Amino acid sequence: MHPKLNRLYVAPLSTMTRRLAAVASGRADPDLVITGARALSTYSERLLPDREVWIAGGRIAAVVPAGSYKGGAPRYDARGGIIAPGLVDPHIHIESSMVSASAYAEAALLNGTTTIFCDSHEIGNVMDVAGVEAMMEDAREAPLSIFHTLPSTVPATSSALETAGGDLTPDKIAALFDKWPEAVGLGEKMDFVPVTLGDERSHAILAASLSRGRPVSGHVYGREFVAAYAASGVTDTHEATDRDIADDLLEAGVWIFLRGGPPTTPWHSLPEAIKTITQLGAANKRIALCTDDRDAEDLMMFGLDWVARQAVKAGLTPCQAWSMGSLHGATRFGMGEEIGGLGGGRRADLVLMGDDLDPVATWYGGELVVDGGKITAELDAALSKRYRYPDSAYHTVRLPKGLKLTPALPTEPVIAHTVHTTPPGIAVEHVKVKLEPANDWQTHFERHGLCFVSVIERHGKSDGNVAHGLLNNFGLKRGAVASSVGHDSHNIIVAGVSEADMAVAVAAIEAHQGGICVVEDGKVTAIVPLPIAGLMSDKRVTEVAEEVEKLKVEWDKAGCTVPYMGFNLLPLSVIPEIRITDKGLVLVPEMVQVPLFEPA
Repeated sequence: MHPKLNRLYVAPLSTMTRRLAAVASGRADPDLVITGARALSTYSERLLPDREVWIAGGRIAAVVPAGSYKGGAPRYDARGGIIAPGLVDPHIHIESSMVSASAYAEAALLNGTTTIFCDSHEIGNVMDVAGVEAMMEDAREAPLSIFHTLPSTVPATSSALETAGGDLTPDKIAALFDKWPEAVGLGEKMDFVPVTLGDERSHAILAASLSRGRPVSGHVYGREFVAAYAASGVTDTHEATDRDIADDLLEAGVWIFLRGGPPTTPWHSLPEAIKTITQLGAANKRIALCTDDRDAEDLMMFGLDWVARQAVKAGLTPCQAWSMGSLHGATRFGMGEEIGGLGGGRRADLVLMGDDLDPVATWYGGELVVDGGKITAELDAALSKRYRYPDSAYHTVRLPKGLKLTPALPTEPVIAHTVHTTPPGIAVEHVKVKLEPANDWQTHFERHGLCFVSVIERHGKSDGNVAHGLLNNFGLKRGAVASSVGHDSHNIIVAGVSEADMAVAVAAIEAHQGGICVVEDGKVTAIVPLPIAGLMSDKRVTEVAEEVEKLKVEWDKAGCTVPYMGFNLLPLSVIPEIRITDKGLVLVPEMVQVPLFEPA
């Protein structure tokens, strides 16, 4: 595998630039010539016919008319396909893919993605600085260019509202910036309400990035928060869920990352947000494409190339869409002179594809890593040597015995504060349901469409906090489902119609030190073990994708109306209207707790 050539890591380049100049002027031979291609220019957003690319030292020396090179360097015949810069994903979470950074590279390169900017707030919430640094070590070994936007909101809310494993203070974040050169920005500032209200800690974290000249990424819901959020120094967001807030954000000077995801998940806001271009006439120059969260199976099928095709489907030209998927993300982080284009001196991170923008070959640093839609032997060998996380990362689920997983059955009429889920499951509604006395919970479930939900603190920081709640419209008819990926503190969330099956699900997760599972009649019908911090597998992405596929089948059989990734968001106490953490039910954006029951 060719060594990483990011200018961020490599000191004097005079030898490289002299060689590139010699090759470009015809005084020296390139290492490789890709010929017979149409070149997709992200600079002018045009397709340039009949071109060839000269590569030397892992970089582009020149893009010239096909047939210009007459020497004996190796040639790759593109056969009229489109050669384009590798995709640059400006916002992802590696942990959501359920695999390590070293394993993530396989799916990314198959999809034509050669650079990612990841926010490791998930492992930060579990393991604090040690988790973030382990992720960075992992990323350094991956055959992929990985930069980091440091976790900004760990924990997502105050300790009075939830228990997290990590606490990334302003001083810790500052120290990470100073130690790790690949930490190029601050990750999504999720506590947008405290930010807009001037919370001291929130703004100290912003200052740790801004004072070092690093940009700040955002996460905001509600047009009423945009002005104060932008004024606080936030300059990008992937949470533009519709045309109007996207337009507000652009005019406030905030970059928009159009998030595309499988339509059955909560991560497909592109079709509505892109209307700021297609309906309101906004320019696309400060708009990029991103994937955000993908599980292992969806990562293989719905990569950033798929998001680019969705942008074309929504009305953009292929050149516009690919530019938004490559150069724009690079430009946002000040790397447009390094990646995202076919200019001389840029990294030879390239993708060959047909008119449908479906990648068939990928070069990473000038090395062919995907050919004919399959990884090469060289990449396969690199992927077999994955980073091993510290032993502490494999022991993060610590639960006391004898946990009570369900609330007591009310004996008097009560009003229940329920969490009403609506597919795909990002936002939920706060619905009050009157419960008359009944002989058992099943009567309430059948009458009102309810089931149990509980969140269990799993970091060993309490005596075993367990909060009880009721899900409304979740659709679970039998058994239980559970996950150790309860965003963002990543406590265990479990839902069910019987406490016995809920206990089996929690025990299975504890036994594997993390995972997501489905239980029926006391038996685990599907599980994805996630032993690394309760978030990631240590297997290849293809293996984990198979496990996820089986999980989804059983999840649907159980009747769940919200996908498991939406289920994982139910403890995320920064998204309206009501959430459940290990400390109880939280109303958002008020950030106050309410009891499960109150007198009728």
